[in-house]
Amino acid sequence: MSQIEIIGLGAGDIDQLPLGIYKKLLHAKGVVWARTLDHPVITVLEKEGITFSSFDDVYEGEDVFESVYEKIAGILLEKSREMGKVVYAVPGHPMLAEKTVQLLLEQEDVSVTVAGGQSYLDALFTSLQIDPIDGFQFVDATNFQRSELNYRTNIVFCQVYDAFVASDVKLTLLEDLPASYEVTVIEAAGSALEKKVTVPLEDLDRVMEISNLTSVYIPAAPAGLLHHTFGSLREVIHILRAPGGCPWDQAQTHETLKEYAIEEIYELIDAIDEKDDAGMIEELGDVLLQVMLHSQIGEDEGYFTIDDVIQSVTDKMVHRHPHVFTPESGEQKDWDALKQEEKGKKVRKSLLSGIAKSLPALSKAYQLQKRAAKVGFDWENATDIWDKLEEEIREVKEAVDNGNVKEIEKEFGDILFVLANLTRYYKINPEFALHTSNQKFISRFNYIEQQVKARERSLQETSLEEMDKYWDEAKERE
Repeated sequence: MSQIEIIGLGAGDIDQLPLGIYKKLLHAKGVVWARTLDHPVITVLEKEGITFSSFDDVYEGEDVFESVYEKIAGILLEKSREMGKVVYAVPGHPMLAEKTVQLLLEQEDVSVTVAGGQSYLDALFTSLQIDPIDGFQFVDATNFQRSELNYRTNIVFCQVYDAFVASDVKLTLLEDLPASYEVTVIEAAGSALEKKVTVPLEDLDRVMEISNLTSVYIPAAPAGLLHHTFGSLREVIHILRAPGGCPWDQAQTHETLKEYAIEEIYELIDAIDEKDDAGMIEELGDVLLQVMLHSQIGEDEGYFTIDDVIQSVTDKMVHRHPHVFTPESGEQKDWDALKQEEKGKKVRKSLLSGIAKSLPALSKAYQLQKRAAKVGFDWENATDIWDKLEEEIREVKEAVDNGNVKEIEKEFGDILFVLANLTRYYKINPEFALHTSNQKFISRFNYIEQQVKARERSLQETSLEEMDKYWDEAKERE
């Protein structure tokens, strides 16, 4: 049966290579395949007559490391079928950050054995003088995401092959850490060739020659540098609600926070309307604070946590976008059908069920008519709606003439209801439309106040005619 024997070359020079591994290499028949020749042990073994053939040219011919690893594994499998047995040498220990080894172990056609070389982690921890029991994250510098990094613990980047990889690591870390944050670059840890230098993060890719024996150590960040992370926010809210925290936060309930939730949303809308980026950052933070407080209350009461909230919305977004997350399924259901699936066997008692009870009345009128229109309960054209509006205006005038307060209120409600339907027909949100008019009124009236004040008079001393004049000036200025 075809066989691939994988041998680890260790983390440093020939003195670190175990005697048994040295003998295996010395007695290997034919060529020894090496992932790279850029290793001090290979330099010594070549002088002792061992022939190596490397995959360094594969790195030059591929754009991404994933393709490199797959191609190397494919070549080794092919060679093993041709020759019966091949020896494959890799830096360090074969089971430590070696994607080609994992790919070979995953297949079942060719037998694979692993003979360990010394892992460089022991030498690395000794050089850094840190205890791994305190926690660390081991990261492949060629294949990681920013979201995966845990700055609360020590981070070690391996496979920092060259300055380009080091630069990618640096740019990612600069998203979360200051340019002056000190990191340590280590070359050939534990060997006679070991080099170690601590530098500001901004100099990570400029300090010394980098090779496949280079690692980068990022010490755990102090809490003050992590205030921009979700974990820090969650911890702060927990502390505020815990014994010894803030009495105000401890006293809050879902019910007492309702008014603040509404207030924060409207303040966010103001910031959006004013195109105020700094204001949006602040107001979005306040909205997020409401989410965190409600979630912490849920956790304190034992009903739900922020994890449940996040899972709910993540599951919902993945389910409602099958064309993005599972395009191979070919699913083409519309948004409403996907929403109904999420409800399972729960069937709505009415088409109008599910519209928020606490919506402002104008928004609710808009949503009610929008929902009804989906099943064809709608005017055929805008002309009919305009006619209905004129009818309702006549009816409110009649109610005013009759002096019936209840009828007047009802008829004015009918007018607003029809207006909400008109805005829907023209794809205008009535709340936003009215909000814009409110802001316009405030701006124009403020101009009137400024003009009256400039003339050292009060509004009460100003005639309606004069105020109308300033109003027209404000309109012209717009």
